[in-house]
Amino acid sequence: MVTSLGEQWKITTLSGASLHEAMPRLQAFLGSKQHNHPAHNPLWLYVLKDGLRHVPYALEASSNGETVGYLPLIFVRSTLFGRFLVSLPYLNTAGVFADAPDVQRGLIDQAIELSQSLRTRHLELRHEQPIDHPRFNGVRATKVHMRLALPSFPGPLWESFPAKVRNQVRKGEKSNLTVHWGGKELLEEFYFVFSTNMRDLGTPVYSKRLFEAILRYFPGQAELCIVRHQGMPVACSVLTHGQGITEVPSASSLKDFKHTSANMLMFWHLIDRAIQRGQHTFDFGRSTKDSNTYRFKKQWGATESPAVWQYCLHGQSAELRADNPRFSRLIRIWQRLPVPVTQVLGPQIVRGIP
Repeated sequence: MVTSLGEQWKITTLSGASLHEAMPRLQAFLGSKQHNHPAHNPLWLYVLKDGLRHVPYALEASSNGETVGYLPLIFVRSTLFGRFLVSLPYLNTAGVFADAPDVQRGLIDQAIELSQSLRTRHLELRHEQPIDHPRFNGVRATKVHMRLALPSFPGPLWESFPAKVRNQVRKGEKSNLTVHWGGKELLEEFYFVFSTNMRDLGTPVYSKRLFEAILRYFPGQAELCIVRHQGMPVACSVLTHGQGITEVPSASSLKDFKHTSANMLMFWHLIDRAIQRGQHTFDFGRSTKDSNTYRFKKQWGATESPAVWQYCLHGQSAELRADNPRFSRLIRIWQRLPVPVTQVLGPQIVRGIP
């Protein structure tokens, strides 16, 4: 679909072969942005297609053959929960990329039209700052990004940590723990820890295919970290690197090994890894303010940054987040299931939650 908006620029809806053909242009457009977040790479559309079996779209605004705006979209279709158009599931930040307000509005107009044609319950755009548009009729801003400014070498940062944090990291160093970095060869260990922890939290786990796709599409930009205790994996994370910003989109540790401070040791190594790559920001991800995860991130010195998810609701939209109190009974049931069962059932459930 091509929508012409006067002589200045036009918007094209890309999918399938047209998306594949446009990918180098979109990557060049996003790559030209200073301090590019790793979640902003257009290849995430293929990661979510392969890893979660969703349908990717991209809206491209162009002028005289040059890309001037971009909006990535994923069509989420689930028998359990319905149909949604999201930018983007799994990731914390996405939405519209355009400098000119009229281009922003044009991309949102076309996204709303696409969401209506797909008969979705809503369009969800995961912005960091609100964008003014008359069709937005919902917002979710209950969480914040937690980000840490990084120095050029780790010494000053280490000295800035509270004594409790430094002591817990030192405890991890004395607890027979080893830290390992790699890719697909560590995926089985990663998924063992990740799926076990998700079961313990009462949360359906993502498919192993999602993390395999992350590693495959982002060689050199995505890596796994595994912490072992006497050879057994007890903590894990996936780390993604952008232009100046490193993010940890998923991390877990086994509750039975909390006494070893494996999680604290791992996060210190994650932060140090970003510093060694010359990054200026470490993104811990989103958290609800004053929650346990918020306080965990804040102790490292992370500060708040806005997370404003904007919606065009086409009807009454159900709240499907795991922190919804209505799900408390289901969470308790899930926590009692064997981990292999959750590894089978979880991906079928969580892929349909936008």
